[in-house]
Amino acid sequence: MSSPFDDLLAANADYAARSELTGFDGIARAGVAIVTCMDSRIEPLQMLGLTHGDAKIFRNPGGRVTEAALEALVLGVHLLNVNRILVVPHTKCAMASSTQNELREKVSAKSGQDAWWQHFNVVPDQKVALAEDVRTLTSHPLIQGRAEVGGFLYDVDTGLLSQII
Repeated sequence: MSSPFDDLLAANADYAARSELTGFDGIARAGVAIVTCMDSRIEPLQMLGLTHGDAKIFRNPGGRVTEAALEALVLGVHLLNVNRILVVPHTKCAMASSTQNELREKVSAKSGQDAWWQHFNVVPDQKVALAEDVRTLTSHPLIQGRAEVGGFLYDVDTGLLSQII
């Protein structure tokens, strides 16, 4: 029986046959955690010169420190060797270039269903949001003083990362 995932499962079988990641304990060897956007133009490990096992990565639309990201970071700091956290939104982000209503309109049009009830975490000002996210992390009682936190912007055209905060 054919599956729409057959090509991906075949690629995974090839990957598993070549993988050298056995025996890894799952800690962040470089002590790094990255919160970034789900955008496929971003390769979190490669952009920092890291490799498998070096960092914990949390991705979501807009690269925001959501409740789920905060949960992951607290666990990373206390259980997975994380001592540096990078919050990394990027240029040309749909979450920063659309309003809540524009995204709802687009999703409604594409899906053929009313999506006006769906909430999207739009980012009207990336630098303000980045400062807010860094402040959330640096003031969190389970992270404060246990990890260095930086706010960065990734340029999808040049591949360069700039520290904003």
